[in-house]
Amino acid sequence: MSAGKGFITDNYQRARCNLPKQHYGGPAGVPVYHPAMRPNQPTQILVVDDDPDLRDLLREYLTQQGFAVSVLHDGDGLQARLERERPALIVLDLMMPKVDGLTALRKLRARNDDIPVILLTARSDEIDRIVGLEIGADDYLGKPFSPRELLARINAVLRRKLARPAAAPEDRDSATFGPFRVDFRQRTLVRSGQALPISDTEFALLKLLLMHPLEVLSRERIVELMYGAASGVSDRGIDVQIWRLRRLLDEDAQRPRYIQTVRGRGYTFVPDEADHADQAAS
Repeated sequence: MSAGKGFITDNYQRARCNLPKQHYGGPAGVPVYHPAMRPNQPTQILVVDDDPDLRDLLREYLTQQGFAVSVLHDGDGLQARLERERPALIVLDLMMPKVDGLTALRKLRARNDDIPVILLTARSDEIDRIVGLEIGADDYLGKPFSPRELLARINAVLRRKLARPAAAPEDRDSATFGPFRVDFRQRTLVRSGQALPISDTEFALLKLLLMHPLEVLSRERIVELMYGAASGVSDRGIDVQIWRLRRLLDEDAQRPRYIQTVRGRGYTFVPDEADHADQAAS
């Protein structure tokens, strides 16, 4: 049974026929173009959900916000669709028949495809959201939700994707901690001689933490150091990147060794004592 209307807040249902044509970054009635796209081409969003009502609602709303929206009814055909078209972002439902959202996302990341993904979930279990973030989701949104909140999340994820992390001073060519070696010139992370897959954003964050050992950095401070004070990038994505780094660095990401959480304040990088002494002496 279709449940799309139950997944959109009542306020939107009542106003659906009279949606204002509001566009982020541009005047009403003028399509908004994402800098990563070709000129005069609106940003493309792919909505993957088995609920036809919800797909139609989101396509209508996001189209009125200036996006080009395509839809897919399940995760089974996601890879084939991506071979034909490359959206700027995917809105992916968690609960679908055949191939669910988590499985589709896991396959996507296994191919080293870093296309941004926002998960939609009706499940209240926190573990599903955590697993989604761990395997590579850029954000998640629980149902029911306001389309305006989804729009805000989409904009925030796209801004993070576009913002180029500011380069930290190249005081040295590399750094080591535990079994890891970080090459700042080659932008590589190696563990015991084996190179690990790491995205540009994850590398920039790791580099930042290495440059500030034992210093507590708030999410806001991390965003400022990585992207600049006037970047407009939300600090929400920092938690996602921290999770991904912990999965690379630790056998158990829930018991991190190197990137510690300081409750209520932020994160701090805790190197091995010998490593920290070597770095301080260099």
